[in-house]
Formats: sequence, structure tokens, C-alpha cells
Amino acid sequence: MTEPWDESTDVVVVGFGAAGACAAIEAAESGAGVLVLDRFAGGGATAISGGVVYAGGGTPQQLAAGVTDTPQAMFDYLSQEAGDVVSAATLRRFCDTSVGMTVWLEARGVPFNGRLCPYKTSYPTDRHYLYQSGSESSFAHLAPPAPRGHRAYGRGTSGRVLFAGLAAAARARGAEILAQTRAEHLVTDPDGRVAGVRCRTLRGAPAWARIGHRVLHRWSVKPGLYLPALGRALHRPVAWLERRYGRPLRIRALRGVVLASGGFVFNSRMLREHAPDYRGGLRLGTPGDDGSGIRMGAAVGAGTGHLDRVTLWRFLSPPAALLSGLLVDRDGRRVCDESRYGAAIGDAVLRRPGRRAWLLVDAAILAEARRQLRGQTLWFQRLQARWLLSADRVAAPTLARVAARAGVDPAGLLATVEAYRAGPPDPAGKPDDLVRPLVRPPYSLIDVSVRSRAAAPAPMLTLGGLLVDEANGQVLRADGSGVPGLYAAGRTAVGICSRSYVSGLSLADCVFSGRRAGRDAATADRGGMHAHRG
Repeated sequence: MTEPWDESTDVVVVGFGAAGACAAIEAAESGAGVLVLDRFAGGGATAISGGVVYAGGGTPQQLAAGVTDTPQAMFDYLSQEAGDVVSAATLRRFCDTSVGMTVWLEARGVPFNGRLCPYKTSYPTDRHYLYQSGSESSFAHLAPPAPRGHRAYGRGTSGRVLFAGLAAAARARGAEILAQTRAEHLVTDPDGRVAGVRCRTLRGAPAWARIGHRVLHRWSVKPGLYLPALGRALHRPVAWLERRYGRPLRIRALRGVVLASGGFVFNSRMLREHAPDYRGGLRLGTPGDDGSGIRMGAAVGAGTGHLDRVTLWRFLSPPAALLSGLLVDRDGRRVCDESRYGAAIGDAVLRRPGRRAWLLVDAAILAEARRQLRGQTLWFQRLQARWLLSADRVAAPTLARVAARAGVDPAGLLATVEAYRAGPPDPAGKPDDLVRPLVRPPYSLIDVSVRSRAAAPAPMLTLGGLLVDEANGQVLRADGSGVPGLYAAGRTAVGICSRSYVSGLSLADCVFSGRRAGRDAATADRGGMHAHRG
């Protein structure tokens, strides 16, 4: 029986964050008719993110700041982070085209700036927009480090600025955006080709229902980041409005469907099934990150990969002085190089006994950190840092006594500090300029556990997704054959950052993979013969 379609277009994009917007732009620029579906009003996790794009190799912003970088240095570093999650050829293509990506983004309304941050931080203040956003200094022996975190130019967390530019560019190129429309199922032709999408839409619902849906969702997102229970409570009426007033809509995709609906950090069942070690983390995303794109793809035969990979962050800076501390577990053993990116630190802490860790500092480091608080932090970082330096800190005049107060093994801590004081070079590889002797009492242990005594849980987001052909973004089955007419991008797909995350790498991959999928969906042959991994 032929599916009774309500509408048809060339390319249907599911999800309107960075990946979906980039797919829509490329498809429209390739001459295709494009319809973008979004469950809410667009933006997704992109709009509430820091707006950081990982880029290098000599971008205009790096050149303006006097930074020397090459695609080879970027490739050598990212090879350590990405591992074999994508092929070397794909990673090299990502690095070689990085400069062009920033130029492409700026030409489509995303502003950047070359003001270089002079210290290591998890996120720069409004005075700086280019910074070292990963663990580059820890791999200086393999690749010259360079600042590659390109923050969209705007006050506060600037993900909304990045998304606004991409959204305007998509609309200007003729892409139609159908908001408040939830994609629920993919429809296939008798030959197995994905032919369209079944949805439920609030288009045509009473005005009050549409307004209520939009406003309540917006209210629920930000509180949900910091107070998950409040976010869930605020979102219940949103889901009720969808069930009560949503109407079926069937959309035919003449050339292809691109799934770009985010990850699954808001799907508790999928997290329990695929990543049970990450229970209790603070979910970074929106209720749209419910794994729907991954589940729709799997329902038509798509393979999945790296669903167990979740990035969980524990940042030690700002303030930058804290990077000179010593990170230890409850046995007093060293956890890792403290200058590593927060995701690497979070991953290391997660694997320690009880998922517990403390940062040891002396009086000199603590005083310097307090002096740096106002100048190196935005408001949300300042609140977190003040909390760590007060409620999550214990102090004592000796190492043995501070260890006992915190519940850390005193003998283990003393042995670790002795080894640390013997440097530089540091046994864990921390850059020499960050190594301090830790000799001025009183000593403090700051609780930076995955779920510390008083602080909020560690933030996290999912990294795995649907298997895709790395040459064009087509979704693959587990045996490597292609699913005709279906593409995936961003955190709905396996990508550059699916093994290890550094700040800006997910958004950069959204741009890279979104553009790739949009181009091919708009121009692919109807037979869908792509079936190689690339």
C-alpha cells in the first residue's frame, strides 16, 4: 500500500541545531528543496553551548593573534584524542579543511574574534575568544601546541550567537523550518530506501497551545541544566501539549533524509543500557537529546557505534593557579596531569576508587587562585570556583592531617607529593611552568569527585551514534552496507569526537558532518549505491 504523503520535498533534515542547520545550508546551496523539522524552536544543544568551534592549521583568527599552527600539528594532536574512531584519511581531511571551515562559517554569519587568552582555562571570559581548549600542552612532545578553541563572538556563553548565524543562513537560502514538529518514524519504500518521515506537529494547533509549548520548553532548558528535577517538572506540560494537540504529518523526501537530532543524554533507559557508569552526571543538552534519531535509524536497519562513550567533565580551572595543584584519589595516588582538558580529567576520576578525587594545593596556590577569581571567570564559573574553594575544601597545617580530614590515605599522599616535588619534569607530564613545590602550609584538599560532597554532579554528554560512511555521511548497517536515502550528522552519528572530547570538537564535527551529509543528500543518485566507509 502506498504511503499517503501530506507534503514532499527533496531533502528532509531532522533536527535544527548546528549539524542540521549546516546540512540544510549545504543542501539548499546544492539546489535542493529543504524542509527542516525540529521538535521545539530550533537551536538544540548548540544554542545553550559555549559556541566553541575547534579549528586550526592557520585560521584567520590564529593569524591575527600571531599564532603559528599547521594542519599537520593539528592532525598529530587529534590523532591522540580521536584514536581510530574515524579513519586517518577522514581526520586528515577534517584538519586540512579546518581553515576553510572557519571562513565558511563567517561567510554565513557566524562571527569570530582573534583575541587570545593568555592562560589555560575551561572557557574564556568576554575579553578573549581564542584559547587552548584541549590537552594540547600535554602532548607537546608529539605536536606543537596551539590555541584552537574558536569561541563565537558574543557575550556570555555564545552558542546562541553561533546558532543564530547558521539559522539565518539556512532560511536565507530557502530552507523551510517546521518547528514544533516531532519526527517519530522513518518510512521506507519496498526496496528498503528511506522515503520520508512520519511526524506529529503542532502546526494548526490552537495558538495558546503553540505559545505555551514554546515558552514552557524555553523555561525548562536552562533550569534543567543546573536543577534537573525542576527542568523535568517544567517540561511535563510540554510533552502533554504534544500528545494532546499534535497531529500526524507524513513528509516525502525525494532525495534523502538527514538525521541530526542530537545525542541521547536525556534518555535514561539508553544511558542505563549503553553507559551505566555515567549515572548521576549532569546532562548537557535539551529534552530533544533523547536518542530519537539514533532509534529511528536503528529501526530501519542502521548500525550503531560507541554508544558507551560519554564525556564527563571535571574542570580544575579557572582560576588557572589551580592547575599547579596535585590531583589525587582516596589512596593518595596521582590521578593524571592536572593541565589536561576537563573531559580527560573526568574520565580519569571516573575510573578511580569510588569515583573520588581531590586537588591538593598549598597556601600560595590558594591565595593566587582567589586573586584570579574575578578576572578569569564568567559568572557561572565564578560561582563554581567559589564553591570549590569553600564548601568543597578542607585544610590543615600538615599533609598528614589534611589527608585524614578529607578521607585520603596519608601515607599514599605523602609518597605522591615527594615524587611530585622531585620534578620538574613532572612524572605525569604536566608542563614545567605549572609545576609548583607545594611547600607553604596550610594545605588544602578540594573535592573534585564525579559527585562531590557539596558541588553539583559532573556535566556529561553522549558521543556515540549511528554508523556512517565517512565519505558522504550515509548511514550504514552493521555489515557496512548503506541504508539508501538516509544520512546522519552531529551527535546522532559516530564522528570525530566519538572517542574523546575536547572543547569545540563536537560543534566542529557538527559543521563537518552536517555539511557532508547535506551535500550528498542533495546530489546523491536515487539508487543509493554508496556503501563504503571511506
